[in-house]
Amino acid sequence: MKIVKFEMSGRTAEGVLEGDTIHILGGWRHGAADEVAFTSPTHSRDDIQRLRDAASEQIPLSSVKLAVPVDPLRKVICVGVNYRDHAGEIKAEEPKNPILFTRTLDTLVAQDQPIVRPKASETFDYEGEIGVIIGREGRHIAEQDTMAHVFGYCCFLDGSVREYQRHALTTGKNFWRSGSMGPWIVTADEIGDTDLALQTRLNGNVVQSAHLSDLIFNIPQLIAYCSLWTVLRPGDVIATGTPGGVGSRRTPPLWMKAGDTIEVEVEKLGSLRNPVIAEG
Repeated sequence: MKIVKFEMSGRTAEGVLEGDTIHILGGWRHGAADEVAFTSPTHSRDDIQRLRDAASEQIPLSSVKLAVPVDPLRKVICVGVNYRDHAGEIKAEEPKNPILFTRTLDTLVAQDQPIVRPKASETFDYEGEIGVIIGREGRHIAEQDTMAHVFGYCCFLDGSVREYQRHALTTGKNFWRSGSMGPWIVTADEIGDTDLALQTRLNGNVVQSAHLSDLIFNIPQLIAYCSLWTVLRPGDVIATGTPGGVGSRRTPPLWMKAGDTIEVEVEKLGSLRNPVIAEG
């Protein structure tokens, strides 16, 4: 199943996307998407199917504006240096434990919405990633139990301002509207054990290419580790890290600039596409 969050005429809803048609789950809520709950990850796949079958309203995808598929009260946890080729290109030893940081929700935009190269720096870099969405609450989750806590997966762009990241990781990873997530969530049952392929393209040119099997810390290890220090709740997001090929390690560096288009495509998940604009 593809699960979407979307806006239309000052209202927000969520639903199941089938082809070009959205089956609305639970009706409309008044307010902007970044202020409105996103409840689908709290439900089982079977419950969502029942809600979809009972849905009385269907609308075309073309009539709405997609939103970031996340609840405003949930966490976005990101993993750094989690592909071997990326560790190699930045000349870092492979970490012995996951390197984590968080992103605030106002740093993320949805499908086709512009990401913003900030006034503060030209060193605006791309990091294509695979996002994992939690579907069941847990703390101190054993590795062998972690996949039962996964609701689904999505494409994720961890846009990074390298100049600021070098002295303040939180700052470099949290510039306003510098990343994206979406365009939807694909439920875990659609993915199974697929070794998902990830590709990032800048203006149509492939700049990153990898598979989930290339991770230093795999998804069960990441979920188990995160659950040691925080309660993972339905709708929380873990962005699993980026592979080699980032712009900062190229000669000359390849920075995103106004007029560019960045795409993160993941096998079975679709393609997350965003234009780049300069901050006004």
